[in-house]
Amino acid sequence: MTRGILIAGNESTLFNAAAAEAVKRVESFASALIPNRFPLPEGGSVLTPKTEMAGAIPLSWNPSSPISARTLVLAAENRLGKINDAIIVCSPPAVFKSAGNLTPEEIEILVNDHIRGWFFLIRELLLYFRRCEAGSLSLVAPEIPDGGKNAAVDLLGPSALASFRAFAQGVLAQGVLAQSVPVPGIHAQGVSAQGVPASQAGELYQVMGFTTAEAGSEGDFAAWFFKIIDEGSGKNSGRWHKYSKLKFFR
Repeated sequence: MTRGILIAGNESTLFNAAAAEAVKRVESFASALIPNRFPLPEGGSVLTPKTEMAGAIPLSWNPSSPISARTLVLAAENRLGKINDAIIVCSPPAVFKSAGNLTPEEIEILVNDHIRGWFFLIRELLLYFRRCEAGSLSLVAPEIPDGGKNAAVDLLGPSALASFRAFAQGVLAQGVLAQSVPVPGIHAQGVSAQGVPASQAGELYQVMGFTTAEAGSEGDFAAWFFKIIDEGSGKNSGRWHKYSKLKFFR
């Protein structure tokens, strides 16, 4: 059986870089995009969406719906046979507007597409990997930009990133949530049906975080975190990994 890779996230250069790395490893992978539904700032430019990425099996996803998140995971499993690696890419678009000029529709897009959607999808993926007792979930996001003294204020990107990173940190800190949610197959004696101690049963799949502060190096960043995913080492689970160009090429 071939390796099943699912990539879900914002329409962005980082998503495209992750997709390019995936096709180096498999003939096809499942993809789910959050399109940029915000209007462009005056004089701004937009990333041309890659609706026909090489090797991609596009799947529909409504981030605001918990049912859609569950359907996406099932659809990915059906098309791939099994999800071995799920890669979640949070790279939200920027909205340079004052708070008073935001429309109610833009606020709803922010919350539905770029905040709550992650909670629904990550929950479904954790449940899936817990049932399979195998696989990896990778949470990918750039560092929150500081912004310069005279830089235009982006109201969306940092807000969405902060929410995602806080949620991801909680997931990583809880190790795959093994202590808070019972793992199927664990007996009263604290041993699973496969003979795995309850304290270790939650470590049968990996949850990793990847981040970078180096804008413009999305291709190298994606190659780096895919290399770590490929290793499948348990020591990499449960923590953030920060990309460094110097470290990568050492």
